[in-house]
Amino acid sequence: MEPPHAENAEVKTTKGSWLRQHYLQIVAFTFAILLCVLIIVFRKHIAALGVYGYLGAFLVPMLCCATIIVPVPGLIIVFTLGAVLNPLLVGIISGVGGTIGEMTGYLLGYGGRSAIENVKVYRRVENWMRRWAPVTLFVLALVPNPFFDIAGAAAGALRVPLWKFLVYGGTGRIIKHTAFAFAGAWGIVSVLPFLK
Repeated sequence: MEPPHAENAEVKTTKGSWLRQHYLQIVAFTFAILLCVLIIVFRKHIAALGVYGYLGAFLVPMLCCATIIVPVPGLIIVFTLGAVLNPLLVGIISGVGGTIGEMTGYLLGYGGRSAIENVKVYRRVENWMRRWAPVTLFVLALVPNPFFDIAGAAAGALRVPLWKFLVYGGTGRIIKHTAFAFAGAWGIVSVLPFLK
């Protein structure tokens, strides 16, 4: 029989890890919102710099997608940059950057899936990947969801060729990012009168 304080210690540890995880998500979300506000406020300067804005459109999604543990809302940045720069270019560039960032999940699975193979969602995604790897990669990259990291890990663990991961996952991600960038471009038209 466990001593009564052991159960309390387990509850405190679980609560502490839950708080830490949500704290990191809140910090990441707040940072993304702050970055969006700065992009809108300084939109003329960013548009004038052009190439640096597109470099940001590449780097921010790449870094956001590379974070497996803490999801960072990179699509908010794509939405905002689409309002300031050419939305088609933002969608393509950020989609490519995000796909390269997603390689962390692929490499995690390629190196060994033991850290996540006992997760129920992983087993389901792995079964989809065994049957329909290209379709699974495309659909999970196209639809905004938190499962693409799991799909990447499953693709790596099952040794799906890297080119398939990049082509099918990248195509879905580019379409999604382009849609978000155009939504930002169309949305800013209705917001600008309030900013002036």
